[in-house]
Amino acid sequence: MDVTVEQNVPATMRDGTVLRADVYRPATGGPYPVLLSRLPYGKSHPINTGHLDPLSVARSGFIVVLQDTRGRFASDGEWETWTHEPDDGYDTVRWAAALPNSNGNVGMIGVSYFGNTQWTAALSKPPELKAIAPQITWSEPHDGLFARGGAIEFALNTSWTLLMAGDTLTRRHADDPAALGQALGALLTDVDQLGSSVYWELPAGRHPAYQRHGLQNQDLGFEHALRDPEWSAACRIAGRHAEIDLPSLNLGGWYDVFSQGTLDNFTAMHAAGRPANLIMGPWTHEAYTGQIGDVDFGAAANMEVLGFRGRFVDIQNTWFRRWLTPEADPSGPELPPVLLFVMGKNEWREEQEWPLSRAVDTDLFLRADQGLAFDTPQADEGTDTYVYDPADPVPTTGGPLITATGYRPGPLDQAPVEAREDVLVYTSEPLAEDLEVTGRVRAFIHAATDAPSTDWVVRLCDVDPQGLSVNVVDGILRADTTPGEFTEHAVDLWSTSYLFRAGHRLRVHVTSSNFPRWDRNLNTGQSIDTATDFRPAHQNIAHDAARPSRIVLPVIPTDS
Repeated sequence: MDVTVEQNVPATMRDGTVLRADVYRPATGGPYPVLLSRLPYGKSHPINTGHLDPLSVARSGFIVVLQDTRGRFASDGEWETWTHEPDDGYDTVRWAAALPNSNGNVGMIGVSYFGNTQWTAALSKPPELKAIAPQITWSEPHDGLFARGGAIEFALNTSWTLLMAGDTLTRRHADDPAALGQALGALLTDVDQLGSSVYWELPAGRHPAYQRHGLQNQDLGFEHALRDPEWSAACRIAGRHAEIDLPSLNLGGWYDVFSQGTLDNFTAMHAAGRPANLIMGPWTHEAYTGQIGDVDFGAAANMEVLGFRGRFVDIQNTWFRRWLTPEADPSGPELPPVLLFVMGKNEWREEQEWPLSRAVDTDLFLRADQGLAFDTPQADEGTDTYVYDPADPVPTTGGPLITATGYRPGPLDQAPVEAREDVLVYTSEPLAEDLEVTGRVRAFIHAATDAPSTDWVVRLCDVDPQGLSVNVVDGILRADTTPGEFTEHAVDLWSTSYLFRAGHRLRVHVTSSNFPRWDRNLNTGQSIDTATDFRPAHQNIAHDAARPSRIVLPVIPTDS
């Protein structure tokens, strides 16, 4: 059907602030349900319209509303990250439900930040909101958004804050073209130099670049949360799912920076007895094809294919019709509760639950001579040592990340990392048979340091018969320590679904940095808000019978 597009349609919020949206409508027929997306990145930007595909969705029988959030682009008001989203979400849903030719039922769509605006609107309970479909978004902001294991999600927060500042500076200098040009030029210089210099500036918790551009608390992510912990509650969904009585369609990627948040959102909604579906592909935050990083997962992995089930947008449309037009008889099969892409096997699999109850937690032990084995270590296997120097951190090489150009996400060749003296590498013998790991992976590392504070980073890799090692999952823990004392540290590597093929080997890295993805621990114990001095730390990893360092794998039995 033909579609009409009306740009910058005003919606007045409860405090009188006007937000503006582009509205895509089927030209004839109706009434139609409404799909709403509220985003801070520019409702008309081709990247956003390309992902949301509003023309295609409208042709399928929906009114699609893409709204700039408060203080961004075409909308009035002052931008303050997350603060206004619950109330503005409520008011916008009610406004959208009353649009001409609407049937009064509203669903919400979108990714990342505009995945979170769905959850915050749902928590505010507008009566016309009937279903949400959040993609690649978080649950607990201190577990993937602001921080991970106590370390700052540094590359994400630094690059995001600077890129978001473009619109902030444009508004600030709207009446002074010369000042605007100078301000945007300085900002772009910092964005271009993120990898070479800006990421390296200290203190990490009060970054000099933000001060250079006059950015205030309302413009920031992690730093605002650091200074005002209650503020971050505006975007926290963890612990509040039971307050939401709506169906949800959750989509995530194994190499997305918010992968665990997507899983946690689904699990909590399911536990609360709400209708929920989950789709997990091999994707990163921004790539949804079959080629992710250095690995080709096959054409069926593409979001446009989904194992030949069809385009995700079409599947999402069918899902929404069940909740927004209950009188209709939507075509297409119902989604299973869980649809997982098993990497390594490179197949989609339907499941009835997450996590999988048939998974068996299985210990894989660090052993002497850089070994890795399922049998327990002996009494005299000793320790391994390395020196972590914050002046020369391990460079980020793949994994779930959002950062500047020059750092690729996803599964990458780990040879440059494994060649470093500050990375301990433990490798198993070749597998005699396939080994599927599906679920949450954790490590328990018995470690000592001579520093009052340091980080422990653990990574699980797959090594093929030709020796190519690619990363599967990883995690970090920031630990205050008693120097010289061995302590068992639990490191959460998050979740995966990965088939290690027969003939492949498992590999585990233990190190103390992954920069700039996570900020550097300066090994001094000083506050990240002020610390600029740093020192090397001498690290010891034990792996004997009394101190069995290990990684715990959720193994799927071969007969299941």
